[in-house]
Amino acid sequence: MTTQPPPALHSPYVLVLTCPDVKGVVAAVSSYLADNDASITESNHFNDQLNNSFSMRTAFRPDGPGFPDLESLRQGFQLIARRFRMDWQLVDMTVKPKVVIAVSKFGHCLYDLLHRARSGSLPIDIPAVISNHDDMRSFVEWSGIPYHHLPVKGDPMKRDKAAQEAAFMDVVKQTGADLVVLARYMQILSADLCGQLSGRCINIHHSFLPSFKGAKPYHQAHARGVKLIGATAHYVTTDLDEGPIIEQGIERVDHTQTPEDLVDIGRDIECAVLARAVRWHIERRILVTGQKTIVFS
Repeated sequence: MTTQPPPALHSPYVLVLTCPDVKGVVAAVSSYLADNDASITESNHFNDQLNNSFSMRTAFRPDGPGFPDLESLRQGFQLIARRFRMDWQLVDMTVKPKVVIAVSKFGHCLYDLLHRARSGSLPIDIPAVISNHDDMRSFVEWSGIPYHHLPVKGDPMKRDKAAQEAAFMDVVKQTGADLVVLARYMQILSADLCGQLSGRCINIHHSFLPSFKGAKPYHQAHARGVKLIGATAHYVTTDLDEGPIIEQGIERVDHTQTPEDLVDIGRDIECAVLARAVRWHIERRILVTGQKTIVFS
């Protein structure tokens, strides 16, 4: 897929960390970056008093001749990380993440993500699209992206499902994907696949759950006279549709709107919510803590 070059980054590096909530963390990080000729452009903190933990995201850029290469910067930071017992990452934001998209028969989220990537508004590379149907092949291949048709045959709990998921994971590994996005991929992932993709797989669905499960949820909701519809993006876990929530969106509806109107509105919300979740993930704005997320949006 041919994409526009990404815009010049104001902050090419991001440090994210979580540690016990003790004094001195911000001062230690700030001093270390200043001592290495780095200038902080954005800093977000959160003190979790319930769990006595501290989370921080700091974006910075080189600002002087003493700024070292990234690996040296990481090596030097290890002393601070050990001192405060940090779980941390120091990321080069100039490297575009590779995102594999999985889709079934509804293409609205896929189309939206491809457009954002192609226009450069979402700085990702999409090395592959996976689907259990062939419906999206022509559009994806027209966009210059390899399309992997991996149908599921027979009883989904038996060998066909396992073989299909093994092929799915082969694509993820071969492309070196940093993130997998289930863009209305209407297949339940096994516990094994969820485990392999832990922390790097995002799903999108309507926000009626646990109500209106199964086919035509918007039609079911219309029949019940709902007043709010929406979408939820979350990380995939072995608990079906109950992983840590990243982002949600809603819109008010009323009795004048048809089930088809609700479907159209819901799809727009799904696209917007999923795009925000993907953006925040690749910008390292999300920290998972237990069943919840901290999002430095």
